[in-house]
Amino acid sequence: MESSFLRESRGDRWFNIINYTFMALLLIIVLYPVIFVVSSSFSNKDAVSAGQVLLWPVGFSLEGYQAVFRDPAVLRSIAVSIGYTVAGTLINVTLTIMAAYPLSRRDLWGRNWLMGLFAFTMFFSGGLIPTYLLVKNLDLLNTPWALLLPTALSIWNMVITRTYFMATIPDELLEAGQIDGCNDLIFLWKIVLPLSGPITAVIALYYGVEHWNQYFNALLYLKEPKLYPLQLVLREILIRSQMSSEMMGDSAQMAEQAGLANLLKYSLIVVATAPLMLVYPYVQRFFVRGVMIGALKG
Repeated sequence: MESSFLRESRGDRWFNIINYTFMALLLIIVLYPVIFVVSSSFSNKDAVSAGQVLLWPVGFSLEGYQAVFRDPAVLRSIAVSIGYTVAGTLINVTLTIMAAYPLSRRDLWGRNWLMGLFAFTMFFSGGLIPTYLLVKNLDLLNTPWALLLPTALSIWNMVITRTYFMATIPDELLEAGQIDGCNDLIFLWKIVLPLSGPITAVIALYYGVEHWNQYFNALLYLKEPKLYPLQLVLREILIRSQMSSEMMGDSAQMAEQAGLANLLKYSLIVVATAPLMLVYPYVQRFFVRGVMIGALKG
């Protein structure tokens, strides 16, 4: 009787078949562009231009990566982007936790009013020109702080973190800490943070991806090439390769340069995304738990 009860019904079997088929198709749709880009970056430029690359590399070649790393600005910009990402993420996570923890405390006077002010900035901002004028008047133009301070706090990430604290840190734990002589700072440092690894990893990933992919603010606020992040340097390499192919008079040289420009596109995508793809597996185990608790509870 128990085995017949646990046996799948016909409807359950059809549901599983349809569900697995749909997920397999979705995986192929998402995974194929990644495989195509990586394969194209390791292929011969003639094969890429001719559209011969479908799944695996055709005419294995490292010419695209050699062209990227031949520019000395690339290695420098990688170090600069790592610096922006590490420093910016530390600032972001620190400010997010410092704002989220007080707002998670039910004994904070004016908590709802303060939360309303934070939420207001999610929907209404000064706009591009006022933000630029503010950065200029603060003498932040052409400095690393122009990329770090204007994006120092994400209200959405703060709300997720605040909700996580409310859902996972019980008031009884705070009362026990206060009995043992903990003030708010010690309680946050020694009790709240060790229990908040999942949400800390999630918001650090969010902020890290944002800083690593930072492009528009760098284009807007920076003029010194030595301060350019990786994304801006890769953009300049691609523009130079396209311009040189258009300016050549000889048709053979033009075709060869155009093929290199096509190859460069895929190599640049891999260079720009590979660091994040290497980091993600280490934090993905926290991702679902941190996001779900922070977004749905409370």
